[in-house]
Amino acid sequence: MKTIFEKSNNADGINFVNETKKIDFLPDELLRNSHLNLPQLSELDVMRHYKELSDMNFCIEKGFYPLGSCTMKYNPKVNEFLSSLDGFDIHPDANDDFAQGSLKLMYNLGNALKEVTGMDALTLQPSAGAHGELTGMMIVKKYFDTIGETRTKVIIPDSAHGTNPASAKMAGFDIIEIKSNDKGQIDIDALKSVLNSDVAAIMMTNPNTLGIFEEKVKEISDVMHANGSLLYYDGANFNAIMGYTNPKLMGFDVVHLNLHKTFSTPHGGGGPGAGVVAVVSKLKDYLPKPVIDFDGKKYFRNYNIKHSIGSVKDYCGNFGVLVRAYAYILMMGKNLKNATENAVLNANYLKEKLKKYYNLPYDEPCMHEFVITGEKQKEENGVSTLHIAKALMDGNTHPPTVYFPLIVHEAMMIEPTESENKQVLDEFVSNMIDIANECKINPQKVLDSPYTTPVKKIDEVSAARHPDLNFKG
Repeated sequence: MKTIFEKSNNADGINFVNETKKIDFLPDELLRNSHLNLPQLSELDVMRHYKELSDMNFCIEKGFYPLGSCTMKYNPKVNEFLSSLDGFDIHPDANDDFAQGSLKLMYNLGNALKEVTGMDALTLQPSAGAHGELTGMMIVKKYFDTIGETRTKVIIPDSAHGTNPASAKMAGFDIIEIKSNDKGQIDIDALKSVLNSDVAAIMMTNPNTLGIFEEKVKEISDVMHANGSLLYYDGANFNAIMGYTNPKLMGFDVVHLNLHKTFSTPHGGGGPGAGVVAVVSKLKDYLPKPVIDFDGKKYFRNYNIKHSIGSVKDYCGNFGVLVRAYAYILMMGKNLKNATENAVLNANYLKEKLKKYYNLPYDEPCMHEFVITGEKQKEENGVSTLHIAKALMDGNTHPPTVYFPLIVHEAMMIEPTESENKQVLDEFVSNMIDIANECKINPQKVLDSPYTTPVKKIDEVSAARHPDLNFKG
């Protein structure tokens, strides 16, 4: 059935007329030949239905979410209010003269992010961290093409985020993986062994995915620059160094920042995000256009970027997300440094409390996160990391990231963020210790968990191999 509109002289001005029409481009068997059997519901019925579904989900408002700050860092509600203020709903096609407030906000946000990263220029366009990675690697590619050098390879540590090699490959590079040393850091000798004139860049996270600071980052920078190569900083873990050091001091040339990981903006579930990319001065002419500039009198969108890689996102990026980040920076001010302190303190506190009960593959001071493993529990009692993660759900805690990074067997990557207090951390420690003890006393109880969640124990293998894709209307 197809609904069409007809002109009408009634009070509403519209008649709705049902008309059966043949749709030529669809097979007959796919066409509905009867009305949809839809229930008649009030607004209250619909609201209650979706509230019930929402209550079945775990969220940061319900309990501890040590999944890393990737998506679950606390998002202050005041950010939502400020981003909805009148004046921030201006159409993105509005002339610069009518968008001075919005352009000024983006310009000031850019200046703040340049200050904390040490970089000289940036773009606000990319809509996520991985999008920022791709943008950064496209800048690297365009830079070498412009100066007449053919460089086809990018070095990536084995502990890197999975999006790093994907982004570099999409930008047209081949990947060289190098192994970590026994301290969980980049092996300098392995790095030197693969360096040649084909290498365009290295992609690094510092601290790395193990939560360990790369002690020889300056030596790595010197070695790469001596080879004529660039250094790319994956800013996923920037909240572990903010205010204490910055990528520029470490020798990086390109940086992406996940605003949802460090500057309290929401992200996840396919929603809007922001993966700001900042560069040193020699790369500023390669940024996507437009960039936001100020001539002393007027803020404007500058399209005059000599070697620009072109636009990577419509307009100037996800403006609402940028407003939230700027609000957070204004509220925190110099206290941004305190966020770093608390993130590192919380992680080290948990690490020291838990290392007696779980394997700690790298017993080093950590930064904002650390990795423990369930190897001991699996070997002794047949309880895997996945089972431990599910048991945590009965303690009002979302499971941490598991089985990543890939170089650690039975990994649990725990990141408490700076937002949680000591009481919450102690409750998490207690839950983890109880699970470790239960693995010894009654492992079957852990194997059968969770017990208190809306969806109980499922057969993951069968679910993956035989998914139920039927829709019953």
